[in-house]
Amino acid sequence: MAWRGEIDLGTRPAPVTGPMVSLTIDGQAIEVPEGTSVMRAASLMGTSIPKLCATDSLEAFGSCRLCLVEVEGRAGYPASCTTPVMPGMVVRTQTEKLKTLRRGVMELYISDHPLDCLTCAANGDCELQDQAGAVGLREVRYGTTGANHLGQAKDSSNPYFDFDPSKCIVCSRCVRACDEVQGTFALTIEGMGFGSKVSASQGQDFFSSECVSCGACVQACPTATLIEKKVVEIGTPDTATITTCAYCGVGCTFRAEMRGEELVRMVPWKEGKANRGHSCVKGRFAWGYANHKERILNPMIRASIDEPWREVSWDEAIAHTAAEFRRIQSTYGKRSVGGITSSRCTNEETFLVQKLIRAGFGNNNVDTCARVCHSPTGYGLKTAFGTSAGTQDFDSVMAADVVVIIGANPTDGHPVFASRLKRRLRQGAQLIVIDPRRTDIVRSPHIEAAEHLALRPGTNVAVLTAMAHVIVTEGLVDEEFVRTRCDWSEFEDWAEFVAEPRHSPEATELMTQVPAANLRAAARLYATGGNGAIYYGLGVTEHSQGSTTVLAIANLAMATGNLGRDGVGVNPLRGQNNVQGSCDMGSFPHELSGYRHVSDDAAREMFRDLWGVEIDREPGLRIPNMLDAAVDGTFKALYIQGEDILQSDPDTHHVSAGLAAMECVVVHDLFLNETANYAHVFLPGSTFLEKNGTFTNTERRIQMVRKVMQPRNGYEDWEVTQLLARALGCDMKYSHASEIMDEIAAVTPTFAGVSFARLEELGSIQWPCNEKAPQGTPVMHIGGFARGLGKFVRTEYVATEERTGPRFPLLLTTGRILSQYNVGAQTRRTENSRWHEEDRLEIHPHDAEQRGIVDGDWVKVVSRAGDTSLRALITDRVAPGVVYTTFHHPSTQANVVTTDNSDWATNCPEYKVTAVQVGRSNGPTDWQERYEARSRRSRRIEAVAAE
Repeated sequence: MAWRGEIDLGTRPAPVTGPMVSLTIDGQAIEVPEGTSVMRAASLMGTSIPKLCATDSLEAFGSCRLCLVEVEGRAGYPASCTTPVMPGMVVRTQTEKLKTLRRGVMELYISDHPLDCLTCAANGDCELQDQAGAVGLREVRYGTTGANHLGQAKDSSNPYFDFDPSKCIVCSRCVRACDEVQGTFALTIEGMGFGSKVSASQGQDFFSSECVSCGACVQACPTATLIEKKVVEIGTPDTATITTCAYCGVGCTFRAEMRGEELVRMVPWKEGKANRGHSCVKGRFAWGYANHKERILNPMIRASIDEPWREVSWDEAIAHTAAEFRRIQSTYGKRSVGGITSSRCTNEETFLVQKLIRAGFGNNNVDTCARVCHSPTGYGLKTAFGTSAGTQDFDSVMAADVVVIIGANPTDGHPVFASRLKRRLRQGAQLIVIDPRRTDIVRSPHIEAAEHLALRPGTNVAVLTAMAHVIVTEGLVDEEFVRTRCDWSEFEDWAEFVAEPRHSPEATELMTQVPAANLRAAARLYATGGNGAIYYGLGVTEHSQGSTTVLAIANLAMATGNLGRDGVGVNPLRGQNNVQGSCDMGSFPHELSGYRHVSDDAAREMFRDLWGVEIDREPGLRIPNMLDAAVDGTFKALYIQGEDILQSDPDTHHVSAGLAAMECVVVHDLFLNETANYAHVFLPGSTFLEKNGTFTNTERRIQMVRKVMQPRNGYEDWEVTQLLARALGCDMKYSHASEIMDEIAAVTPTFAGVSFARLEELGSIQWPCNEKAPQGTPVMHIGGFARGLGKFVRTEYVATEERTGPRFPLLLTTGRILSQYNVGAQTRRTENSRWHEEDRLEIHPHDAEQRGIVDGDWVKVVSRAGDTSLRALITDRVAPGVVYTTFHHPSTQANVVTTDNSDWATNCPEYKVTAVQVGRSNGPTDWQERYEARSRRSRRIEAVAAE
C-alpha cells in the first residue's frame, strides 16, 4: 500500500451505547454518538480542525488553543477537542475571527521554534509544519533576540530515538502518552510558564530514566522533538505495509514504513485489535536483527560436526538433506527421523512442517516448543472446557473487576497487554498476584496489588486448592452457573475434596509460605468482587504439576461463574508470537490440526483423502523422547525449523548428548544458534519481514503477516520446506501462502471460515470461525462449553521431586525481562542488549550475606544436574530461600542446571523449581569456557559468510 500517515480524528471515540446526537458543522448536518467531541465529529465528516495537543490516542487536553471554534449562541471560542456535541448545535470551524486567533497562536509557537524545516528529519512528516500551513501563517512578527529555548542540548542517550528540547512546543502529548497509553509515568512537565519543559524521571537522560522505550511518546510527538534515529539516518518513508510483530504472544499489528527496500520504522497500527495502536521496545524498535551481519544467507553442509561448514547451493543442500533422510530411514526404519516446528514461524510454515513429517517421513514424530512452555495449557483447558486455548480477547480485561495474575510477569513478558491491564487497574479494578517474586505489576506508579501471595515455588496447586477451599466452605460458589453449565456430580466430588481440612489456608500455610489470612482475603475477593479474570503464564505450566495447576484454575473459574462473558475467563499468556498457532496446526505428535487425536479414524481419513497417503495412527515421539531415543541409538535424524533446543530445553547435557548421537541434524534458522553446533546441514531462514502468512496470538486472533521486503536468503520458510518435501517425493505444489491456509481451513474445523481474503476483509479473526461464527469468536463458552458440560477435576497436590536440603538449600526459578526475548537470538543482535547485557542471579540480601556475596560478584550455581556461573544482583524482589535468573544469553547456560523433571501429563519441563546451592566464584565455569570457544568459532564462520 502507498504510504500515508494514519488519519487522526483528534479525540477518542465516544461509547456507542448512548443515543445519537444531530448537529450542524459548517452548514452540514451530521449525527454522531453522544459524548463525541466537536473535533471528532468534524473529522468524521471530512473537516479537519487545526490542532497540536489533540490526538485520537489520548484523552482531550485543550491546551494548544489552536482548535478553537464558534458555537452559535455560546460566548467565546471553545476548544473543539474538549467540547462535546449537543443536540441542535451549530458549529463554525472557519471564520475570519478564528483565522486571526489561530494564526496568532501559531505565530507564538513558531517564534520559539528552530526554522530549519529544510534540514529537519521530520520535514514533510511534521504536524507543526502542517498546521502552520493550515492556518495560513506566512510571517512571524516577533524577533529571535528575546528569551527562547533554541539552545538546549539534545539527548541522544536512547539507542533508538533522540530528544531535542529546542524543538519542543510543550504540548504534553508525550507525557500524556506515557501516562495514559503506557502507564509508566516516566515523563513530566517540569517548571512553570516560560520555564516549562518535558523532563524524564528525576531529571535523568532518557536511557537512565524509568522510560521503557515503548515509543508511545515518539509516536505522539507532533514535531521532531522525539524522533527515531532511523528516520534521521534514512529519511521519511514512502510506502507502508501492515504486518504483525514476531515477538511475544500479544501479536501487535504494525505499519512497516519503508523507503525503497529499506525499513525506516515500525509504527503500531491504531486499527490493530490486539494492541490498539501501542507497542513495546521489541516490536517497535528491535527489528535490526533482520539485517545483522551475523545472519546466514546461504545453505551450508558438513559431514561431521567436527568439520568446518561448507557453503553450497540450495539445490545441493536440499538434495543432500533428502538423501540423508532416505538413507537413515532405509537403515533404521521410518520412525528413526522426525522434526520440530517453530512458534516463530507462520501457521502456514508450521502446517507444512508437520505435513512433511506425516506425509513425507511417514510418522508422527513432530513436536514444537510449546512442549516446553504451554503444553499443560492445551491438556488442562481441553479437559475442563473442551478447547485448548484462552477464553477471552484482550479488550475483555477492560470489563474485569478483579484480575488474578498467577505465574506471569506481563509488564516484562507481555508489555502491551500489561499497559491495558494497568489502565483498568487505575480505573479501580482490584489485583491479586500469585508469584514467588515481586514483579513490577505488584507495585508501580498508581497501581498496587490488593494481595501478593508470594508462594514457595512449586506449590501452585496447594495455593489454588486452598483458595477453592475458602470458596466452597464459605458458600461463595455460583451454584446456578455450576448447575446449568457444569457436571453437577463431578462438582460435588470436587467440592467434597477441596473442603477437606487438609486443604485449608491454615493447613497449607507452612508448605506454601502464604499467610492464611492473605490467601483467604484473595479467595473472597476473587469470588465476590464482580467480574473475575485469571491470567497465567509459564510460572503455572513449567512445573511437574503444570497440567494440574491449569485444571485448578479452570475449577476456580467454573465454581465462581467467571466464564462466558466479557471481563472474566481463563487466559494463558503465550510466550512466543505463534505458540497458539503452532499448536493449532497439529505440531504435537498425538494430534492433527484442530487438536484431533491421530487415532481418530475420521480425522485421518480426511487427511488421507487430501494428501493421498495413510496417516500413522500411533502417536510419535515428543522432544524429550526423541533425545532419549537418539542416545539409545534408534532415532537418527532431526529437522528443526526456527528453534534452538540446546539453549531453550532443560538439562543441556542430555540435549547435547542426544544431538551428538544423531547422524543428520538439520537446523533451519536465521543464525548459527547453539543447536547448530551439532548440525550437519544449515538452511538459512527468512524473517517475518520477508514472508506472507498468518500468526495466531494468545487470544486466538489470526492476523496477516505481509511481506515487506524480499527474502534475503532467496526463499520464504514454507518454500524451503516444500523444496525438501518434493526432494523426498512428497508432492507439494503451493505457489503462495494463501493456498496453504485454504488447505488448513479445509481440514481444521475451527479454521473453516478463515482465508486470506476473509482476513483482508475483517482485519483479523479469532477462531473458531465457521458457519456458526462467520466473524470469529472473541469470547468463548457463551451459553455452554465446547465439550458440553464443564468438567471439575480433583487437584491433588503432589510435591515436586526436586527438594531442597543441606546440599541444595535454595530454589532457583526463571523468567524473562522486558528488553530481551526468549533465547535472545533476535534481541541480542539489536541495541536492546544495552539494557540487559547479561543475565544476573537475583538473590535476597539475607542469603547473599550468609554466603559473603556482594552485588556484582561472580557466583556459582550448582544443582543435581550441573553448574554454571553468573554475576549476582542482590534484591528483595525474591524471598529468602529463592533465587531467580533470566535465560536470554546463551553464555549463562541456565539450562545446564535445570533437571529433567517434567509435567506428569505433557512432559513440559519443570524450569521453575530447581534446588541449588550458590557460592562465590572466580568467573565462568569450564562448561561456559567451552561454550565461549564454540561461540567464537561460530562467530568467525558467520563473519566470513557475511563478507
